[in-house]
Amino acid sequence: MFIEFIILLGLAAFIFYKWSTAGFDLFEKIGLPYDKPYPLIGNQKDIVFKKCSMFDNIIKFYKQFNTSLSGIFDQRTPIFIVRDPALCKQITIKDFDHFVNHRTVFTDKDDGLFGNALVNMHNEKWKSMRSTLSPVFTGSKMRQMFVLINEVADESMKFLKKDGKTEIDFNIKDYFTRFANDVIASAVFGLKINSFVNEDNEFYAMGKKITQFSFWQNLKFMLFTNFKYIMRALKMTLFDAKDTNYFKSLVLDAMKYRQEHNIMRPDMINMMMEAKGMFIDKNDEKPIAKEWSDDEIVAQFFIFFFAGFETTSLLMAFASHELMVNPDVQEKLRQEIQEVKENLDGKPLTYEILQGMKYMDMVISETLRRWPPAVATDRECTKDFHYKDDEIDVTIKAGQHLWIPIVGYHLDEKYFPDPLKFDPERFSDENKANIEPFTYLPFGVGPRICIANRFALMEAKAMMFYLVGEFKIKPSSKSTIPMVLKKGGFQIAPENGFWSKLVPLKS
Repeated sequence: MFIEFIILLGLAAFIFYKWSTAGFDLFEKIGLPYDKPYPLIGNQKDIVFKKCSMFDNIIKFYKQFNTSLSGIFDQRTPIFIVRDPALCKQITIKDFDHFVNHRTVFTDKDDGLFGNALVNMHNEKWKSMRSTLSPVFTGSKMRQMFVLINEVADESMKFLKKDGKTEIDFNIKDYFTRFANDVIASAVFGLKINSFVNEDNEFYAMGKKITQFSFWQNLKFMLFTNFKYIMRALKMTLFDAKDTNYFKSLVLDAMKYRQEHNIMRPDMINMMMEAKGMFIDKNDEKPIAKEWSDDEIVAQFFIFFFAGFETTSLLMAFASHELMVNPDVQEKLRQEIQEVKENLDGKPLTYEILQGMKYMDMVISETLRRWPPAVATDRECTKDFHYKDDEIDVTIKAGQHLWIPIVGYHLDEKYFPDPLKFDPERFSDENKANIEPFTYLPFGVGPRICIANRFALMEAKAMMFYLVGEFKIKPSSKSTIPMVLKKGGFQIAPENGFWSKLVPLKS
């Protein structure tokens, strides 16, 4: 009996090994250089065992070979790494019809919130939802929502000044996260929340819960990647039903109430109601019907919340860190802010004036180059794509995947000399024209570029305007200088948090 058990165990181990390494010879067969994978985890060993950050892992893949294309394995999935800007342009613009979709881990059958989100939609459904959402992010809509952002910024400044302290030593990322939370609550969901006063409010608690994946959620994500049909059969979802129902009721109840009482507000719920035809067009007096289900509508709000809560606060945190360690840049930005304030003469900041602040734009642009929140973007091949250059002759098959290593381009000295230096002058009017196209991709590129990028930029610039205009950002005894990123996981963060010291400017 024991011998039979050992034989069965050995057979099971052999079958598992063969399954976990199936397809690992793909790149060798087509003559493409690739990083040797490990069973099941592929080339994510350093992430799994917390030896480096995802940020540094992508840079390693980018630098590993000098060819325009190379290969890695994300667990068991082969991934083509696009290292050449010209090829990046071809894939994302010229031959976009071959690469319309992102790689799909979740569909609407797997998770109602993630699966129905714009980023996971495919083909015509994606195009239709993109056209539905695009009017939400026009200049006129940004102008309306900026009023709401200004209100939140005012509340955040009152919080910093409330005790009249001569200096504030704290983890500034928490402050930015609360600001981002309240902006999303107001400009997206139409809620009035002050997370600086009510620190443990339900909306903020939910944001922290869904963006800071637990061990169980990370495990479920891995299981969905490798055993999608089993997870689907077991009716497993990435998020708990309680969390899903919270967002559904938040959005659908608000939409219903506003329609019944004809309430208009310059936020995303109102704009989505217009797009869905729930409000009558004054010129036409006929509803513009959009056949979107409740789940599809709620999913868009969820993904804006998911991305905005963490990604935008990270942008602000890295911007403040760079201003902290580059006081000359901070002072130059402060001078621009003071000039704007003098010209405003007590009037509130407007969207147009913020957009016209050139050095502010340079600082935020350089922050996004040095610390892009999305270290890579992906595409799924929808129909066979043949590529040939002096070294490579390959066909990417339909259903195969590729990564565009954003952080690799951003930190390549060939495109950005002295890439580790924080230098906003790269984006001055004189210099930004010299940046090679398709090497600066903080929000992705092509028709699949992040639809909310203008909103994120507006939010980050507004926060920096008020913060740098009222305080000096100085190093704390706990500050991470030089920056050392936390190892393991997919989120970018310093090893010990974004600690800073805020010192009020003298009157």
